[in-house]
Formats: sequence, C-alpha cells, structure tokens
Amino acid sequence: MELQADITNVTAYMQQLGQQARAASRVLVRATTAQKNRALLAMAEAIESAADHLKAENAKDLENGKANGLDAAMLDRLTLSDKVIAGIAEGLRQVAALQDPVGEISDMSYRPSGIQVGKMRVPLGVVGIIYESRPNVTADAAALCLKSGNAAILRGGSEAAYSNRALAACIQQGLKTAGLPEAAVQVVATTDRAAVGELIAMPQYVDVIIPRGGKSLIERISADARVPVIKHLDGICHVYIDSDADFDKAVKVALNAKTHRYGVCNAMETLLVAESQAATVLPELAKLYAEKGVELRGCEKTCAIIDAKPASEEDWATEYLAAILSIKVVDDVDEAMDHIANFSSGHTESIITENYSTARRFLAEVDSSSVMVNASTRFADGFEYGLGAEIGISTDKFHARGPVGLEGLTSQKYIVLGDGHIRQ
Repeated sequence: MELQADITNVTAYMQQLGQQARAASRVLVRATTAQKNRALLAMAEAIESAADHLKAENAKDLENGKANGLDAAMLDRLTLSDKVIAGIAEGLRQVAALQDPVGEISDMSYRPSGIQVGKMRVPLGVVGIIYESRPNVTADAAALCLKSGNAAILRGGSEAAYSNRALAACIQQGLKTAGLPEAAVQVVATTDRAAVGELIAMPQYVDVIIPRGGKSLIERISADARVPVIKHLDGICHVYIDSDADFDKAVKVALNAKTHRYGVCNAMETLLVAESQAATVLPELAKLYAEKGVELRGCEKTCAIIDAKPASEEDWATEYLAAILSIKVVDDVDEAMDHIANFSSGHTESIITENYSTARRFLAEVDSSSVMVNASTRFADGFEYGLGAEIGISTDKFHARGPVGLEGLTSQKYIVLGDGHIRQ
C-alpha cells in the first residue's frame, strides 16, 4: 500500500505552506484566548467523532509498517487505539485549560523621563515541527502552537502519513469552527524528504524549527537549518550520591531514575557515587538493579565492589535508552561535577545529599537545563513542572531551555508607554 500525494513541485508547495502560515500567524496575533480555546475544544470533539475513521487510516500505516519491517515497539508507538485517541482529545482539553501566556505584561516601571517601560509576552510567529513515529504529536504540537499564538507547519514521519493526514482534517475542522484560519496548522502532505530541506531553509516564513526524533534527524536539522532550532541531541543524565547522602533516599532515587522507564531522555544513564558511600550503597543498588534486569558497567573501583562489566570511555558518553547503567566511583563533589562537565549532554543532573552547602554548589555550578537535589531525573518533564503539555526538552542555552511548554513557544518584547513624551 503506497500513499499518493498530489505534490509535484516540492519547493513550490513548501513555499505555499510558508506563505499561508505567515499570513495565518498575523491573524492569530489578534485571536482571543476564548477563540483559541474554542478551537481546541472543537478539535477534541472532532477527533472523538472521527475515531473510527482515524483507526481505519491508522490501520493503513500499521500495514505499511509491518511490510517495511518496523519492530514491535515502533508499531506500538504508531498505533491509534481507542485509549490513545481518547488521550489525544483529553490532551487538547488540558491545553485549553492552561493559562494563555500571550499578552502578559511584566516588569513595568517608571523611568526618570516619565515613560513606563515593561515587557509583553508574544508569539514566536511560525513554528516548524519535524517529528517521527507517534501520530499523537500532531495533535500535541498543534495544540501548543495554537494556544501560544503561533502558526504551525508540521512534518510527521512517513510511517504515520495516513494517521497524520486524518488528524490534520480534525484539527482544521476545529480551527474553522472557531473562525480561525485553517492554515494556522498545516500538516505537510508529501512524504518526500526534500520537504524537510525546504522547511528548514525558509527564514522568510518560518521563525523556529523544533525537531523531535532520533539523534541522526536532529543532527541533520541542526547542521542544515537556516532557521533557529530548539533541540536536544542526547539525554545523558547523571545522579551523584554525595558523601553526605541519606542511604534510603540515595537508593530510592537512583533506582527510580534508571528503572522507571528506560527509553526516555530523562532516564539516568550514569550513576556517580562518592567513594565514602560506595561500599555501602552499591551492593544494595546492584541487587535491586539485578532484579530489574539492568546491565551494569563500572569503573575499576566499581568492579571491585560489585559484579559489573568494565566501562569504556565510550560508555560515559552514551545515551543507552535501555536497561544499561554506567557507574563511576568519584572522590567528591568536585570530581563528580568535572565528570558531568565532560560527559553530560546538558539535560538533567541530580545530587543526593543532606549537606546544604554542597547542594547549593551543585545547583550553581552544574550547567544543565535541569539540576535537582534529592529528586529523580524522571521529574524533568513539562507536566511534572506544571507547564502542562510540552513540545520537547531543550538543552540549548538560548531561547528556551528545559521543558518547552507554552511559555517556551513565546518571546518577549519591550513596550513603552508615554503621553507625548520626547527625549530631551
């Protein structure tokens, strides 16, 4: 079964999408919160009403996926079950319930000249999102971009083409119901990979690109894009058990950070343990990890305490996304922070300690998008942070950093209020 797209000139087609998105973004600037919420709720209703059609279109993607040799995990992510469809609709309603960041004014102050100066939160404009596998991302991305006042151009993976097209019809029905331009959310209708190259090279129409997918996709987008990119390449997250750590807290956090879920970017990949704690905490953790089927790879000191494979230099720089953990015994917090500085991807790091001064040093000196004290790295998530849904987690230092929710899809501009003031 082959998806047929009526796109003959990819460059012209993508330029058209860009022009339409730019025009729609200007309309969205005027949209009220109530109007955006009406669109989101109408999208949810449309998706629920179209459940049978969505499953029928999804079945075509699943059939193609099986024929193309997709593994069971990929097929599972691709599947639109009744439960997944209900979750997509609920997600749209949750975004509708979130506070609208657009138009928020902050930091107003009077200047000696008599003018007032402050900041207003505004949309980015047009957001291009490139993603793989999960068709639910189509609805999530549409919802977040719309609520934050941005037009969106969504390019999903070819493996979910039928599903994404069916979801796009529901999204555009919701936009139409609320009196908003259907071009506010456009799903690229061609599976031609050239469309991605065009999308990331249209700064006149697209203000930011957000890639969601494997490392190779994100590296390609980052290298080739002529548009700013919000991204993260790896989630090499660390937990450091300090010399002043509480034993029970250390065991509980280190176990959860690794084994709660394996294939996620906020799972711990390297455990660092202060030498004064290693002989006590590592045997207990090794027993618990063995019960979960986690393969351990350790430094020389680790291997002398527990049964672990020798770790290579490559292990410290690897995001496993699997039941594998690297363990290193370090002298103190300084050596732990040096290791993190050398091997972290800048995603999330956590320290387990009862020493206030050490905790404050770790928070101040570790340069990652999320830094924690006595908490599992698995909390590095937009929903857990109270942001609602998220479009991804950024390890960049500019514009957005950490979980990218509604506020991360906006910017700020200075506003000045005067009453005929002139500069003397």
